[in-house]
Amino acid sequence: MKRRDTLLIGLMLFSMFFGAGNLIFPPFLGAESGTSYPLAMAGFILTGVGLPFAVLYAVSHVKGGVQSIGNRVHPLFSTIFMVVIYLSIGPFLAIPRNANVAFEMGVAPFLGITANSSLFLFLFTALFFSLAYVISLNPSKMEKYMGRWITPVLLLSMVVLCVVGFVKLDAPLQSPSKQYETGAFSKGFLEGYNTMDALAALAFGIVILTSIQQRGVRDRKQLTNYTLKAGLIAGTLLSLVYISLGLIGGKMAATGSFEDGTDILSAASTLLLGQSGKTLLGFIFTLACFTTIVGLTTACGQYFSKLIPKASYKMVVLAVTLVGFTLSNLGLAQILKVSVPFLVMAYPLTIVLIALTFFNRFFKNSKKVYGSAILFTGIFALIDGLNAFGLNLGPLQTMSDMLPFSAVGLEWIIPALIGTGIGMILSGLSKNAPVAEEVDVKVS
Repeated sequence: MKRRDTLLIGLMLFSMFFGAGNLIFPPFLGAESGTSYPLAMAGFILTGVGLPFAVLYAVSHVKGGVQSIGNRVHPLFSTIFMVVIYLSIGPFLAIPRNANVAFEMGVAPFLGITANSSLFLFLFTALFFSLAYVISLNPSKMEKYMGRWITPVLLLSMVVLCVVGFVKLDAPLQSPSKQYETGAFSKGFLEGYNTMDALAALAFGIVILTSIQQRGVRDRKQLTNYTLKAGLIAGTLLSLVYISLGLIGGKMAATGSFEDGTDILSAASTLLLGQSGKTLLGFIFTLACFTTIVGLTTACGQYFSKLIPKASYKMVVLAVTLVGFTLSNLGLAQILKVSVPFLVMAYPLTIVLIALTFFNRFFKNSKKVYGSAILFTGIFALIDGLNAFGLNLGPLQTMSDMLPFSAVGLEWIIPALIGTGIGMILSGLSKNAPVAEEVDVKVS
């Protein structure tokens, strides 16, 4: 495969990852963390870039991809886990979130006070999803639309905004807010969940592998190699964007207080470029959210059309588009209310599952190890998620709060390690030999 092809696939992957959350959260992290920004951003990049990269590597390296990785716990777990992930990063959460943010930043600022926002939201999302549907119907042409055209325009727009910001904003970083005074790294680590990119990487792995295979690459090592190169391109660009947006947020903190990242970027673009800045920012948000929706719709279409043989790719894409369009019109506040608790539950399971994959050679694909680790992790991830929904589970919540790292939202780490240890003991006592797999992830 040519270098140019790798570059275009890497740009396509960047545009698929780079959506609403990737724009919203870095500037707010910069404003809130202040002088603790380097540590906070390091944690954010670890989960916002490093973890998705690890997921792509694991998915490309294991024959059968993420489905085979989940099968190491149990085939039923694998199917349920992936269906929930795809529905969440697809029509039930990420897709409507991106569409809403595109409207809030690309259209709403230009409407009059008396405008019927619900009607304009309906009209905007109708056009938005129609275009996404048309492009998603031809996944083989995604590289052409996104890698060659949309992504370069998006990156150029980001460069203009960030360069002007660095030149005109000269205020020093402020003192960190209370939540970043201590544990800035762990706070940034948790904020990285909000990008949803590690979960999206579980789905995007299929899209990237398909694009590489369409160029005649079949060897597993070569597939992994090209996936890593594309991932490095996307990851480098994401890191640069996060750092730049975070710095703009940190410098904007000196001009006042802000409710969220969209508020910061709106104020910054208007301060730096006037009305043109507001237009530029709306353009950036609309492009970023559009490319992510196309990527997620395509990934859902490819997965569910294989999972359900009677459902064609076009049928699934249409269903995802219609559901995403319907839920988008419920409003951004309702969507965001559900996203945080879900991410709190889903991310620990994803992290543990991928971590076990990298150390698989030490316990030779033992289902006892995978099952025990996921069980222990899942219990405390569920408790934390329900608590984020506002439910207090009494003694269970008290027990969870007593665990190490609970103060920074990482109480699942010790249970995950305990579950892994118990699984290894049970595996060692078992007389049944583990089932070997064709390909195993090895860490040099």
